[in-house]
Amino acid sequence: MTPADLSRTVLHAVRRAVDEDALRAPVPARVRVERTRPGGSGDYACAVALQLAGPAALPALEVARILRERVVAEPGVGRVEITGPGFLSFTLDAPAESDRAVLAAVREQGLAYGHGDALRDQIHQFHHAREVRAAVTAQAVRRLLVAQGARVRTTCEQAPDPDWVRLGVTVDAYGTPPTPLTEIRPVPAGATAGELLERLGPDAARWGLLRAAGHNRAVLGPELLVQGEANPLFRVRYAHARARALTRGAAALGFTAEAAAYGESPTEPAAHGESLAPYGESPTATTADDAAARPLLDLIADHPGVLLAGARHRAPDRVARQLEAVAHAFFDFHDSCPPLPAGDEKPSAAHRARLAIAEAAGTVLAGGLSLLGIRAPEHL
Repeated sequence: MTPADLSRTVLHAVRRAVDEDALRAPVPARVRVERTRPGGSGDYACAVALQLAGPAALPALEVARILRERVVAEPGVGRVEITGPGFLSFTLDAPAESDRAVLAAVREQGLAYGHGDALRDQIHQFHHAREVRAAVTAQAVRRLLVAQGARVRTTCEQAPDPDWVRLGVTVDAYGTPPTPLTEIRPVPAGATAGELLERLGPDAARWGLLRAAGHNRAVLGPELLVQGEANPLFRVRYAHARARALTRGAAALGFTAEAAAYGESPTEPAAHGESLAPYGESPTATTADDAAARPLLDLIADHPGVLLAGARHRAPDRVARQLEAVAHAFFDFHDSCPPLPAGDEKPSAAHRARLAIAEAAGTVLAGGLSLLGIRAPEHL
């Protein structure tokens, strides 16, 4: 069960409780679940009972009890606890099953993984100054919101700078806009679009304009062009390129990724008639694999929530930081558990499972960069 699946499951429980007259409260448009904080109980937590207590005219603990009864038997949910004043804490069944579900979702949805319809009823009107950072930020926010189902219109105070087109920026109109509207006013870049394009090119310029939170000054120096791991943009794009190279390497060796191999019983033989790895190596993901993969799998599972939060808070910088974290975790996993066999080693279920994780990370990186308007090259 993915976090999005869990959110839908809890929302369905609320609807059932209302339909059965166990709760008399409006059904929210969505239910937010978050990873449990350190020291907390379970895998995920949800505050929906506190949200509904007032409208239902019931104590939050009673609302939590009503919802717990309707969630605890759902497939994929192992345990549901009520903590504090009425929080629901969820422990999911069979972590490997949940991980495989996430990997399958990434494979099925591709670059659209994390997109949804949580904001489908929303209409936004954004207005910004004739300034490059405001324009690029408004465009990125627009992409994030549209990916969540919202409808968005952007306007500019004056006629757009012609160089904005090379940065992927378009505006619907300029001049005095209709109201209500939301102004996008980050700290100005201190340079024009033409100057940034000449110094940095479109991808590095967009990353520099979007990576810092809007209230902070954007970093737009030559460090954005450094081809090394000290440059976060390079690291993100290199992680994507490396993931794609792993797929090509695996194809040359005659095997492909298989998410279903992750968490298999180590006593099962390799699938598709492949030979087991030599020297007694387990044909499946080992305990060491599990530990190395966990940070990366968690970040991949959290990606839809990050995209939704970036849209809700008009904060593309959150997406950029998420991509940096995914790239960092990808290299840690890659170095600890190589997805490709080495030397005389033969491809095994473990390699197929590792490759599935690496490919999912590459897809998340490409999808996130796309929402920021940045290319994700196959080769670097």
